[in-house]
Amino acid sequence: DLAITVIAAFLWLVSTSAWAKALADIKISTGASIIPEIEFCKAPGSTCHFVSVTSMGALNVSVMFGLLNMVLWGGNIWFVYKDTNLHN
Repeated sequence: DLAITVIAAFLWLVSTSAWAKALADIKISTGASIIPEIEFCKAPGSTCHFVSVTSMGALNVSVMFGLLNMVLWGGNIWFVYKDTNLHN
């Protein structure tokens, strides 16, 4: 049980970190900084304006819940450890 709990906590850490990095990349890829990189916007006589991006608040919350879940699994390691023979 202890090994499975440690593995689950580690996987939550890895997956939450990967999701947070992907979310940061999504925000960069859809931000106003992409306007100068679009070929159509570089053409003479054309103008491009950045209006808005859909709110990403729910995605930020999903990262926070992933971190919270990782903390809960990490705390659970202590209680599982206390039930093993490793703890006197």
